[in-house]
Amino acid sequence: MRPAAIIIMGVSGSGKSTIGALLAERLGWPFADADGFHPPENVAKMAAGTPLTDADRWPWLDAIAAHIGAARGTGQPVVVACSALRRAYRDRLRAGHGDLIFLHLSGAPAVIAERQAARQGHFMPPSLMASQFATLEDTGDEPDALSVSVTAAPQSVVDAAMAALGPFGLRAGP
Repeated sequence: MRPAAIIIMGVSGSGKSTIGALLAERLGWPFADADGFHPPENVAKMAAGTPLTDADRWPWLDAIAAHIGAARGTGQPVVVACSALRRAYRDRLRAGHGDLIFLHLSGAPAVIAERQAARQGHFMPPSLMASQFATLEDTGDEPDALSVSVTAAPQSVVDAAMAALGPFGLRAGP
């Protein structure tokens, strides 16, 4: 099964944007960062250090699902960086479609905190890291969810992701 989308998921600071862009380049697929789908109100809340509620997230997730649906309609698969921390959020993105793969970028809180501290100009403050880990639900029983560690350099993480995606018939693009 060739997926319509690979969703790079994980807590803020796990490397979703970096790994997602590199993986998309390797596959020859377009890349979208879900941060760009947030309405200004969500960005302002997070920038102020206020965690989003589910009510804040549903329209955002619906916009991402619509983007994936549009890509599916053209036959062009996409890579999307999206936190997708809870099973309910992943289910909202699945929306009854069995052609998505979730790639969880996993790392210990200390590793993620170090990355967040080095990050410049992002609206998500490090103070929300604890809420991200508290919200994160395990993907272990989801057959369309894979996990790779983010403790290595980005290219090595992408290599590990490509190896994990191998059973889905995915190879580097042209």
